[in-house]
Amino acid sequence: MSMIRINLLPEEYRKSTRTPIKLMASIAGIVAVNAGLVAWLGYVHFNVELQVESEKNTVQSEMGGLKPQLDYFASLESESKQYKSREQTLAQITKGRICWTRKLDEFIDICSRGGDGERHLVWFDDMQVAQNMDPRAKVPGTVSATGHSGSDKFAQMANFLEDLENSNFISDFEKPEAPGGQQTLVDETLIPPVAWAFGLKLKMKLRDDGAKDTAKTTKPAGRGDRAPAAAKGATEAKEDAK
Repeated sequence: MSMIRINLLPEEYRKSTRTPIKLMASIAGIVAVNAGLVAWLGYVHFNVELQVESEKNTVQSEMGGLKPQLDYFASLESESKQYKSREQTLAQITKGRICWTRKLDEFIDICSRGGDGERHLVWFDDMQVAQNMDPRAKVPGTVSATGHSGSDKFAQMANFLEDLENSNFISDFEKPEAPGGQQTLVDETLIPPVAWAFGLKLKMKLRDDGAKDTAKTTKPAGRGDRAPAAAKGATEAKEDAK
C-alpha cells in the first residue's frame, strides 16, 4: 500500500512543480523546426514569385520588340496577297489577247520558208489590224494585208496560204479564204519578172475558241489539195490576160 504524504510546510516554502527538461527540449525543437519550415516556404514562395515576375517582364519586353516586326510581316503578307490578286487579274486579261510581236515573227517565218521561189515567193506592202474589244462581238477583229507573189504560177499563192493554214500563226484566226488575185507586173528586166497581187484577210477567232485550240505544227512543203484548183485559176487568168 502507498502511503499518503502530507506536506505541512507553508505554501511559500513548498517546492514548485517544474516542467521536465526533456519535454521542454522537445517542444523547443518542434517549434524551431516549424519556424524553419515556415521561413523556407516563405523564401521559396517569394523567390519563385520574383522569378516568375522577372520572366514575365522579359517576355513582355521581347514581345514589345517583336511587335514592329510582326506588324511589318503582316503588311508584307497583305501586299503579297494584293500583288497575287493583281497578277491573276492580269493573267486573265492577257490570256484572251494576242501577242502581236510573236504573231509577226511567225508570219515572217512563213514568208521566208518559200525556198527562194521554189514553193512560193511572197511579200507584203502593209498589214492592218482591227480589233473589237467588245466581248459580245461575233468577230473579235480582222487582219488584212496587201501581198504580192513573184511568180507566173498562180499555184504558189495557194502554197503560201497552205503553209499559213498549217502554221502556228493561224491558231488565233479562222482559215483563210481561197486564193485569188490578178497579174500586176510583167517586166523581164526585173526579178521576179512577173508578179501577182492578192489580198489577205483573216478573221480572229472568238477568245474562248482561240484559247481552246492548240497550235498546229508546220507540214512539209507540198502542193496540197489547193494546187490543182490554183493551176486551173492560173490558166483562166492567162487566157483573160491574152
